[in-house]
Amino acid sequence: MPAYTSNPDVVVIGGGPAGSTASTLIAQQGHKVLLFERERFPRFHIGESLIPETYWVLQRLGMLEKLKQSHFIKKYSVQFVNAHGKLSAPFYFWDNKPHECSQTWQVVRSEFDLMMLNNAREHGVEAHEGVRVLDVLFEGSRAVGVRVQGPDGPPQEIRARVVVDASGQSGLLQNKFKLRTWDPVLNKGAIWTYWQGAYRDVGKDEGATIVIQTPNKLGWFWYIPLHDDRVSVGVVGPFDYLFKGRGSHEQTYREEVERCPAVQERVAKANRVTGYFATKDYSYRATQAAGDGWVLVGDAFGFLDPLYSSGVLLALRSGEYAADAIHEGFERNDLSAAQLGKWGPVFNQGVDRMRRLVCEYYNGFSFGQFIRKHPDLNGTVTDLLIGDLFTDRVDKVWQPMEELYAEGKAAPPSWDAGTPPEVAGNKVNELFLPEGPRP
Repeated sequence: MPAYTSNPDVVVIGGGPAGSTASTLIAQQGHKVLLFERERFPRFHIGESLIPETYWVLQRLGMLEKLKQSHFIKKYSVQFVNAHGKLSAPFYFWDNKPHECSQTWQVVRSEFDLMMLNNAREHGVEAHEGVRVLDVLFEGSRAVGVRVQGPDGPPQEIRARVVVDASGQSGLLQNKFKLRTWDPVLNKGAIWTYWQGAYRDVGKDEGATIVIQTPNKLGWFWYIPLHDDRVSVGVVGPFDYLFKGRGSHEQTYREEVERCPAVQERVAKANRVTGYFATKDYSYRATQAAGDGWVLVGDAFGFLDPLYSSGVLLALRSGEYAADAIHEGFERNDLSAAQLGKWGPVFNQGVDRMRRLVCEYYNGFSFGQFIRKHPDLNGTVTDLLIGDLFTDRVDKVWQPMEELYAEGKAAPPSWDAGTPPEVAGNKVNELFLPEGPRP
C-alpha cells in the first residue's frame, strides 16, 4: 500500500496543466501539496498549440528554460485560409508585442504535460500517478479531503484544508453538484489524425498554426506542425454535421479533406501515422468556481471551442488564479467559497471575450474588413487573439464590430445557462481510436 503524506494543506485532483500549475504555485508558497493523477504519464491529450499569453504563467512556474531547451517547434504566428482557399499574410505576434513572450511553442501534450508534472515535483509537490480519486469528503458543505484508490490495497481517506478539482472534463465536483451548463451556440465536434511528411513552411513560418475554413463554411481545419516531422490536422464542425447520418470517423474525415483543396494539397505527399480521433467538444462552464474548501480549475471548470487555441492558456490562468486565492485564504484563515472563488468573475469575463471572437468567426464576421475600416484597432484584436483576455482595455472593439453586421444579422448570442436539448444526453469529450497507434 503506497504511503501518502498525512494531513496535506491541499489535495489536487488531476495532473494536467491546470492541476500542475495550481499545485506548483501553492507549493512555491511553502504549503504542503498532494496531487493524485488517475493515469500514468506520458499519456495522450489533444490541445497542442500554445498562445503567447501562456508565457507569464510559465515564467512563474519556472518552465520557460525547459521549453527553450526542448525540441518543440517554435511558433511565431498564425495564418488563416478562407473558404475560397486564399491564404492570409502571417499574423506575427512580435509585430504587435515586441517581447520574448511573442514566441511560443507547438507542443506534444504527452511530453508537455509530463514536463509540467515533473516540474511540480521539483517545486515540492508530492504527485502520485495511477491513483483514482473516488470522492471528495465533506463535513456539511465544506470539503475536508478525498477518498482515493491506489493500484494496491483498499481505498484510503486523505484529509486536507482545500481540495482543488483539476479532474478535466470528467468534472468530479461539477457532476456531483450538477454545476455544468452548456453553451447555447458552440455545439461542435472534431475529428483528427496525425500525418508525417506533410507540407510545412520553412524558417520563421515553420511553426505557424493555420486555420483553414472549409469550402462550405460549415467548419474549419486546424493545421499544427509538430516535431519529428508530424502535423496535427483536425476538422471541426457542428455536431450534427460531423456525427449524425455519416459513416465512420475515417470516412467523414476523408470526405472533409477531399472537399477542402487547401488541406488536400498539404497532406498529398504525407503518410498518416495514427488512427482517427474524435471528440464531442461541447462548450460548457460551471455555475460557480468554488465552494467552502474546494475550487475548480481547467476543464473541470469549463471548456471553450478550440478555434483560437485558448485551452492551455485557460488551464494555466485558472490554476494560477486559484493558487493565489488559496494562498491568500491561508494567510487570512479564510477558505470560504467567496475567498477561493474570488477570481471567478474576472476569469469568466476573459472567457467571454474569447468566446465572442469564436462566435464572430462562426457568424461569418470578416476580420479583414473590420481591420481595414478600423486600422487603429488592429493591435487590440491581436491582443485578444494572443490571449490578453483579462482586462477591460480590449473591450473597445465590440461596438465597432457590431456596426459591421449586415442588416438584420444579430450579434452572437451571449452565454446562457440552459442546456440545449440536442446535447443534454451526450457525454463530453468522448474519444475514439478505431485503428492505429496513438501518437
